[in-house]
Amino acid sequence: MGMPLELNTMIVTKGREERLNENLFTLTKEGYRLYPLNIPLEVKKTRDGEISGMGSIQKLEMENDCTKIFYQLISLKSTN
Repeated sequence: MGMPLELNTMIVTKGREERLNENLFTLTKEGYRLYPLNIPLEVKKTRDGEISGMGSIQKLEMENDCTKIFYQLISLKSTN
């Protein structure tokens, strides 16, 4: 039996995102996960945590029981 496929509607980073340039990030998650591409999604550090901003996923890569997403941070919630 293969790995289950999980549908995700938000980006939960758990602080493991890596910055590629000014507002482009990559994040690797365990398991195979589907995300909507090129639409604004909430970015959170934890599933039940505060929204830290909105991101748009540009690309998905799935291999070796992992999913790697490349997303652009399109807005940042001010933390003042």
